[in-house]
Amino acid sequence: MKKLSIVIILLAAAAFAQTPPPPPPPSVELPPELDRVLRDYEKFWRAKNARSLASLFTDDGFVLSSGRPPVRGRAAIREAYAQSGGPLFLRAFAFSTDGATGHILGGFRDAESAPDGGKFVLVLRKVAGKWLIVADMDNANQRPRAPQPPAPPTAPSPPKPPSH
Repeated sequence: MKKLSIVIILLAAAAFAQTPPPPPPPSVELPPELDRVLRDYEKFWRAKNARSLASLFTDDGFVLSSGRPPVRGRAAIREAYAQSGGPLFLRAFAFSTDGATGHILGGFRDAESAPDGGKFVLVLRKVAGKWLIVADMDNANQRPRAPQPPAPPTAPSPPKPPSH
């Protein structure tokens, strides 16, 4: 009976491990004023332009990236993004606005035809007629792999006896 239980558990684990992940949510079309936030973010990120990227945020905006402490305020955001940038493609899969507040939920990737490498939430506030980012929260779709421990040092080979 114990062997049968172990076999059932192993078969269930194998079936679970082979279950494909669910498909990503479909993209939605954003109103132009919200789409501008994503397109400007992409443009400034690709150009490695931290100053312009920080200008997309409110004065007291936050960046909440996975595995990093929170960053608050335009100057801190500019500094945090000073060495950042590269290929970036954003897409929205949900959004909402209510008066001067809103949000965009979406996915990001580093190649236009690649699957999403992560997801984000942008919390927005309309200031002087322009949507700005209050908070940018993102994380990867996969957990980072744990670093492998270094291989133990190999013991020196014993000396070979002299050959005569």
